[in-house]
Amino acid sequence: MTFRFFIFSLLLLVLNGCNTKPEPLPFLGIKVHEDDKPQIPEYHFIDQLNRPVTPETFKGKIYMTDFFFTSCPTICPIVTGQMLRIYKEFEKDDRVAFLSHSIDTRHDSVPKLKAYADKLHINDDKWRFITGKKEDIFNISKNYLSMVLEDPNTPGGFDHSGYIILVDKDRHVRGFCNGTDPKDVDKFMGKVKQLLDTE
Repeated sequence: MTFRFFIFSLLLLVLNGCNTKPEPLPFLGIKVHEDDKPQIPEYHFIDQLNRPVTPETFKGKIYMTDFFFTSCPTICPIVTGQMLRIYKEFEKDDRVAFLSHSIDTRHDSVPKLKAYADKLHINDDKWRFITGKKEDIFNISKNYLSMVLEDPNTPGGFDHSGYIILVDKDRHVRGFCNGTDPKDVDKFMGKVKQLLDTE
């Protein structure tokens, strides 16, 4: 009798484990109004093909985003490499897009961004590398929970976080990872798939 009860209990545990759903992804960021979910504000930038980039560009899509500059001598090549890894994972999925903000708006011209993108062999419609007014990019980085600072004492002249951020179809930040840590990026890709399953 005890053995049967043990087997029954074990079976219940296995069945419950099979039905366990992952926790819903949180809504992260800065609230504009107390009752609202945090949302990325309206923006207007220019991409590597000199095309306007606005929230309308990503309508109906989720997207991954980061902050970088083309001459960055420290973490940018690592983070961009991890972004490229995610890009290749979701390259054929039309529901997914990518957005990289240059924080060196003085030097990262449209031709420089295009040359940078070309080296990665990416689809210019799927992954936008953007520039714009410095204050606009620095300000929106806060909404993405990313740190961006101009610092002449830092290699390259800028200090910034290496986060890769996940944004849903309604411009809500739903997750992020350390773009210099491949294992963290692996977990992050699981969150991307989870979000796609619920959108």
